[in-house]
Amino acid sequence: MSTLLTAPSTTFSAQDIRTATEPPEYRGLTRDGVRLLVADGAGITHTRFTDLPAHLRSGDVLVVNDSATLPAEVDGHRSSGRPVVVHLATDLGDGSWVAELRSAPDAAAPALDGEPGETVHLPGRARLRLLAPYPGPGAGPTGPGTRLWRVRVLGIRAVVPYLHRYGRPIAYGYLGRRFPLADYQTIFGVRPGSAEMPSAGRPFTTDLVSRLAAGGVGVVPITLHTGVSSQDAGEPPQAEWFDVPEPTAARVCAAHAAGARVIAVGTTVTRALESAATPDGSIAPAAGWTTLTIEPCRGVAVVDGLITGWHHPNASHLLLVEAVAGPELTQRAYAAAITHGYRWHEFGDAGLLLRR
Repeated sequence: MSTLLTAPSTTFSAQDIRTATEPPEYRGLTRDGVRLLVADGAGITHTRFTDLPAHLRSGDVLVVNDSATLPAEVDGHRSSGRPVVVHLATDLGDGSWVAELRSAPDAAAPALDGEPGETVHLPGRARLRLLAPYPGPGAGPTGPGTRLWRVRVLGIRAVVPYLHRYGRPIAYGYLGRRFPLADYQTIFGVRPGSAEMPSAGRPFTTDLVSRLAAGGVGVVPITLHTGVSSQDAGEPPQAEWFDVPEPTAARVCAAHAAGARVIAVGTTVTRALESAATPDGSIAPAAGWTTLTIEPCRGVAVVDGLITGWHHPNASHLLLVEAVAGPELTQRAYAAAITHGYRWHEFGDAGLLLRR
C-alpha cells in the first residue's frame, strides 16, 4: 500500500481536540446550530452554521454530496470464537466488497491478523470470506498486517438489504453511545452507498437551503460513496465511486464564467469535482472510480472554497484542505478552532474556508 508523498504542514496537538460525542440535537441544538468558523483573506469569523448565507454571495454555487449512509457495521466472530466488528466499506461492483476487521466491542482499533481464506461468521447465518488484502499486501505505513480486505459475503442474496436488517451505522469509541441511522443521514442523501456519513452536509436544514436559494446561492449535487475514514497517519484515501452529472458540471462552469465561486460541501465533493476536472481547468460530466489524492503541490482546479469538519493531524483530508485554502490559512483556521474549543468528528462543528 502506497503512502502519501508529503505530510500536512498544519500542526496542532491531537490532545487539544475537543470531541463531539453526540449529535447536536442531543445537546439542545438544531442541526444548523453548530458553530461555524469562517476563514478567508480578511481574517477569522466565529458564528453559527445557520448564518452561512451571510458569508456567501449571490451567484455562488454550493456542491453537495447526495450519497446516503448505510448501516455498514455488523458484529461477527472468527473461527476461533473471538468476537470481531466488521466494517463493510465499499461495494466493488463484482460481487465483492472492501471490508475492515476491527476489535470488539467498540471498534477501537483495526484487527490486522486476518488471513486469506479465513471465514468470519455473521448474524443470520451469513459468512464473510477474506479473499485478499485490498488494494494489496500491507496495512499501511504503521506496520505489518492487513487492514483492508477484499471479501465476499456468503449465505445471503444481497448485502445492502442484509445490512439494513442486521447492521448499524459505523461508530468509533469516541461517541458516548449508539445513535440511530437517521442521525447519520444528511438532508441531501438519496443514493445509498456510503460506509460513513458525508458529514460536512449534516448541518444543512431545509430552511437553511431555502434561505440560500432566496439569496441567489445555488445548491447542486454530486455523488461520492465514501469508504471507511479510519486511515492510518499518512495513508492515502481509498478508491471511491463518484458521479458528477451533466447539470452540475454545467452549473459549475456557468458560475466560474460569471465570476462566482464554487464551494464544495466536504472533502468528498472536492474529490469528485477535481476528479472531473479537464486539463483547461473546467469540468465535464464524469463517473467511475477515483483514486485521486489532493495535496497542496497538486492544488485544485475547480473548487474555490470548502465547507468541512475538522480533521486529525497527518490525515490525508487535511492535505486536501490545504490544497483548497492554502497552508497558511489552514493553519490559522485550525489554531483558532483549537483555541476556541470547536468540536471534532462527524457530529461536530464546521468551517468555511475560502481561497484568496
